[in-house]
Amino acid sequence: MLAEAGRASIRAGRRTARGTRRVGLATASGAQRVGHATRRLTHAHGADRTGLGRLIELTAANSAGDSLVTLALAGTIFFGLPVNEARGQVALYLVITMIPFAVVAPFVGPVLDRFRSGRRYVMAGTLFARGLLCFAMAAAVGPGDVLTLFAGALGVLVLSKAYHVSRAAIMPSVLPADITLVSANARVALFSLVAAGIAVPAAAGLTAWLGAAWVLRIAMVVFLVLGVFAVRLPRHVDSPDLDEEEGGERARWRTLLNVGPAVTEAMRANAAIRFFSGFLLFYLLFLVQDEHLKDLPATTTIALLAAAAGLGGLAGAAVANWARNHSPQLIVLLTLAVTTVTAGVTAFLFGLWAAVAVALVAAFAQELGKLALDAIVQREIGEEVRSSTFGVVEALLQLAWVFGGLIGLLVSDWSAGPGGLTGLTVVLALALGWLVVRRRVRVRARAAKVSASTAAKDPTATTKPLTNPHSG
Repeated sequence: MLAEAGRASIRAGRRTARGTRRVGLATASGAQRVGHATRRLTHAHGADRTGLGRLIELTAANSAGDSLVTLALAGTIFFGLPVNEARGQVALYLVITMIPFAVVAPFVGPVLDRFRSGRRYVMAGTLFARGLLCFAMAAAVGPGDVLTLFAGALGVLVLSKAYHVSRAAIMPSVLPADITLVSANARVALFSLVAAGIAVPAAAGLTAWLGAAWVLRIAMVVFLVLGVFAVRLPRHVDSPDLDEEEGGERARWRTLLNVGPAVTEAMRANAAIRFFSGFLLFYLLFLVQDEHLKDLPATTTIALLAAAAGLGGLAGAAVANWARNHSPQLIVLLTLAVTTVTAGVTAFLFGLWAAVAVALVAAFAQELGKLALDAIVQREIGEEVRSSTFGVVEALLQLAWVFGGLIGLLVSDWSAGPGGLTGLTVVLALALGWLVVRRRVRVRARAAKVSASTAAKDPTATTKPLTNPHSG
């Protein structure tokens, strides 16, 4: 009997081993097929030849690493501030965590501009440094060292933004002939959002299973490996530095003080959208907490709003990839117009599903508008000051988001719903109208200048429109 039981156990063990092997082989085969399909998408339209495909993959993995850090820190004593805390505490938390980063961001660009000949190593340095910070934060989680957690989290935020500034600056260097800047930026954003969407539930599960410290250690390994891949980007992403006697220093300050009308207009429109996004996040969060949206439980409502925002971001990246030949300036103004109209409709039809719709549209407009702004900066700003300009852009948008969040906190204390969105709609409409009027004035001034220049070269040209009523 014992011998038969032993043989049965052996047979059962062998069957289990064979089944486990088949499952492992199927999983590996599926992962390999997914990897090949992803590689075909990231390397399509000549992206494999220029290095864009490798940059897309690096940035997507970087986004996944950032998601690991965010989820690991979400439950620590530093980031674990409950939603039902007093508004003053949440506002202080917002200022402490965001304002220093926005103040530091403008200094990142000039530093990156000074190292244009080694951009690969700058990007790798931001990844290696984040890996070391993750190691330090992992050691600080156990004893609850708030100072180390705060310094490490702020460092990771700044270095992450430095990576994105550098990545945006080198985009024209890896742009294939068949892809526009808006489309290339959209492809990077789309894969980054997908990678983050996959990493978030995985990070949440790992945090619950292993704890925040181990997830931070995993993120450390991810960033260190990505740093090696960053060094192996194509050499042509680096560019020679300009000597000061060739006008490099003079051009840098002139460009930062006057980035041009197209970039200025896009920055202002995106700042308005970011203000709206920050306002909406904290406004809706406290409306849910105060039970002004009672159709569903609070946790379910927040999850629904978060899902709508994620879907909106993906839709914005997808639309940007589709809008290959459309003017990015018009895209920016249209996103602001759509945001304004949606805010007004939500204020009129205020309720849970209207709030979900406005959360989706806000995320859509933020993603699409930012991608168009990146394309405008990459096209209009010279390479010698492109990183500096992106640093200023990121700081402005971050400050607009923080300011909008603070206003949302204040308004949520005395407005039960439609009133706050109505006031915000008026602000957005004024911003949109001001930008449209300034654009029309600028276009007319340019047309008048061209006409004057043409008349100076050919005096007879001024009489030609009188003989042709259909001319421009």
